[in-house]
Amino acid sequence: MMLMPPFNLHHPKTVEEACELAATFLANKESFDWVAGGTDLLPNYKWHINVKTHVISLANIPGLDTISMHEIGAMARLGALTTSENVHPLIAFAASKVASSLVRNNATLGGNICLDTRCFWINQSEDWRRSIDWCHKEDCGTGSDCRVIPNQNTLCVATYQGDLAPSLMVLEGTIHIIGPNGPRSLPVDEFFQLDGITRNVLQEGEFVLKVTFPEDVANRTGSYKKLRVRESWDFPEAGVASSWISGDPSSLRVASTALESIPRLHQEEVDALGTSFSKEHIPQLSEAIMKSIKPVNNTALPPRYRKSMVRVLAKRSLREILGD
Repeated sequence: MMLMPPFNLHHPKTVEEACELAATFLANKESFDWVAGGTDLLPNYKWHINVKTHVISLANIPGLDTISMHEIGAMARLGALTTSENVHPLIAFAASKVASSLVRNNATLGGNICLDTRCFWINQSEDWRRSIDWCHKEDCGTGSDCRVIPNQNTLCVATYQGDLAPSLMVLEGTIHIIGPNGPRSLPVDEFFQLDGITRNVLQEGEFVLKVTFPEDVANRTGSYKKLRVRESWDFPEAGVASSWISGDPSSLRVASTALESIPRLHQEEVDALGTSFSKEHIPQLSEAIMKSIKPVNNTALPPRYRKSMVRVLAKRSLREILGD
């Protein structure tokens, strides 16, 4: 069924008004979603996936579309990021790899960070999902088991397929959140939570305000490599981002996306290199990153192929930041 289900759309004009709306709905035990560009949420609503009674739009709140080297607002359009000379080149490039230009003109930074996880068993029509007696992510109160890993209903393994998160991680981004209980902030790599349903640490009523970066972010050289079925449109099947400050091995950071329920920063694998980084270390690090990820069979390409391609993508990304 592709008809949009009914919901109440709200357009607060300030962050404070948005938080007050959220607090009211929570107090009344009414369900609600946040919407930025709507390129992920609205298609899911058409598929009748996790539809809520209320939707609060951030589109009319001024000041949330900031674009600069050290701060990007949640409502910054990806299309604007791709053409901006004020953002880090890695972010501009990663944004340019998201979907198509039509989607990028509506999609936002906040929306891409908070992208819902995807899976063969959930991203289908409501009639199709009903015909298989649902799945763990959308069990409709039935307690259904996971279809990807049978006989368990404690963990959802739907895959996170956002493009921007690994680049934000390797640039040492800090994500700023606000809700009825006030603001808080944390590193981007700590924002995501390992479960396809939970996805991130946002508490009820909270939404993403912006992402900020360190003063020396402009000194970083970065690279993002993406595997997808159709070059001009598709979600990533695997993605690897890396960055460093040239000549400073301690600054090296590598992150991956589209391989598990959350994107991951591979700091443990990087730290194993010790105090040096050169092209001789690339095979060792790429192999270690490949071994650390565990994709499952719920996207277009088989997990074994996606896992093997991580090593290739990591090699290409690391070579690029070394200028090789």
